[in-house]
Amino acid sequence: MKTFNGCGGFVIAGTGSGVGKTSVALGLVRAIKHRGIMVHPFKVGPDFLDPSYLTAAAGQSCYNLDPWMCGETYVKSMYSDQMQSGGIAIVEGAMGLFDGASAVSSEGSAAHVASLLGLPVLLIVNAHGTARSLCATVKGFATFEDNIQVAGVIANHVGSANHARILGEALNSSGLPPLLGSILRNSLPELKSRHLGLVNAGEENQVDGLIDELADVVEPCLEMERILCAQMPAAQKEQISVSQKPYSYVHAKNVRIGIAQDKAFCFVYPDNLERLAAAGIAWVPFSPCRDKELPGNLDALYFPGGYPELHAKEISANAAMRDAVSGFAASGRLIYAECGGLMYLSQGVVDQNGNRYPMAGVLPVETRMNKRLHRLGYAVVTLTESCCWGEPGVRIRGHEFHYSDIVDPAFLNQNWQRCYRVEKRRAIEAEGFLNNHKNILASYVHLHWASRPEAIRAFTQNIYAASRGRKRKG
Repeated sequence: MKTFNGCGGFVIAGTGSGVGKTSVALGLVRAIKHRGIMVHPFKVGPDFLDPSYLTAAAGQSCYNLDPWMCGETYVKSMYSDQMQSGGIAIVEGAMGLFDGASAVSSEGSAAHVASLLGLPVLLIVNAHGTARSLCATVKGFATFEDNIQVAGVIANHVGSANHARILGEALNSSGLPPLLGSILRNSLPELKSRHLGLVNAGEENQVDGLIDELADVVEPCLEMERILCAQMPAAQKEQISVSQKPYSYVHAKNVRIGIAQDKAFCFVYPDNLERLAAAGIAWVPFSPCRDKELPGNLDALYFPGGYPELHAKEISANAAMRDAVSGFAASGRLIYAECGGLMYLSQGVVDQNGNRYPMAGVLPVETRMNKRLHRLGYAVVTLTESCCWGEPGVRIRGHEFHYSDIVDPAFLNQNWQRCYRVEKRRAIEAEGFLNNHKNILASYVHLHWASRPEAIRAFTQNIYAASRGRKRKG
């Protein structure tokens, strides 16, 4: 095979969920990496879980490419920045190729990203029980939108080598994209899952071994040389380096933010942290599960989402950390929390069996786990009150995905207010729980602030001002 020295890639998309996109993507990332080629992993959409595996497979951070949440310019910039070091990009899609933020367009979909970046698509299909009929499916996907190039087909759940031969002949005789791989039914190792999706890669003790197993299955099933040749250089249209954008940051010297990072708090967009680090803010990790005290000299705390409900007993038993967080809140320093972080700041979490676990007690409400999904979807947040993200009218996009909810929002007392107007697909609601001192903000919405420079400036300024004020008083 010729050595790959170019800079390009492809989108791995499917005809729908459950066809094996993630397994194929992970195996392919690791197989290419084993060939000594640098792989840049990306994930379409707002997902946190698949990127944790793609990061482990490639040995470097996986970034989300979400045109709806971040905007087209930001997506192109992020992709361009990561690809400056060369190598090949593997972009895993979400759901089906054309599934995105809308039922009437492909906005936010894998197709949108492929078109935006000029990348070909490898289409994963479930071939179980099909022969020539597969051609109708492939033709529909290959011709549904003019700006999409399906470079090849990977058939999953194939019954035998003869079945694969029939599929290849059918596609070839119909003038459709070629069969570039066939994977036998039930041959892929199973990826563990739970109520939010895959088990986070950080919780898998043998995640590298699992990914190697996927590579061992996937690589001999694919025509690797043809696949690597099928990639093409990304379209060079309006690609602007994010790092070179004229963002007007306040340079926050000697400002330290403690970030909850462990098995219970792991839903973080890496570029969110990178954009704030560019403003001079130092991120200091700590574990609400294990650590007995907060790191020293912190100016703010960030509690991202994750799985506090699965580790509620351990978190609750760590009374020293809960007291430390409560004391930090009382000191007037800034605390920002999302989803699982909101649950941690609450009075307590009630699990599906009715067991209650005390939490940090910062918010005047309790949260509970439901047996069914409570909320899933994109959200547009408009600030209705000034807070750490800026002044009223500032808009930031994000998403929600949670089984928990607040037991009784009426318990929010006169010391708390709602500072978000959240627009969702079917509703508009007031959310974003802000205390009257405006140093504590908690919400179920996962925000992508890296793509909103005005929000980054406000957050940096607020932390910098708070830290300077506190140090003057000290």
